Amino acid sequence: MAREPHQKANYDYMEVQENDSEYIFKPRAFNIVWGNDKRCWRMAKPIGSSTSSKNEKECAELVQVSWLEVTGVTPKLHASTYQITFQLSLEKGASGWTGAPVFLMAKVGKKGKYKWKKLEVEKLTRDPTDFPSVRDPFGVEIANDQPDKRLYFGLYEVWSGRWKKGLKVYKATVKQINK
Repeated sequence: MAREPHQKANYDYMEVQENDSEYIFKPRAFNIVWGNDKRCWRMAKPIGSSTSSKNEKECAELVQVSWLEVTGVTPKLHASTYQITFQLSLEKGASGWTGAPVFLMAKVGKKGKYKWKKLEVEKLTRDPTDFPSVRDPFGVEIANDQPDKRLYFGLYEVWSGRWKKGLKVYKATVKQINK
């Protein structure tokens, strides 16, 4: 039987911190479309590392895709506002990003309505950077009366049909910003 081409999230790679007020999603905690296809994505380990420990700083490295979809789902959260950031970089030789509309999108509950923010990924450098920045945050509010308090979020570029390469995804953070 053929291997599933899409990476399914392994929540052993999601860290919960500060009394359930911050969730850190490492690369293996994401659902990644074409994530198991080595022609499209690879899990890059730190230099000199040969094992795959949950504590390593690895990244999901985009080899090439025309459909970018990297998503995560939190466990049930408290009613509050949460900030979402992805730590990203672009490799030397990255291409396909200019004019490609990359969006950070999130919704509360499986049936929620998406909120989105366009990201200027082409401005990234080779240094891992939290995106969007603290100066221009992306927040999502979970209301008290919301029956499904899970947060569904992700990075998407599924509209241009252009091939893209060279993006590195180190982690995503979902952090409660008011308690």
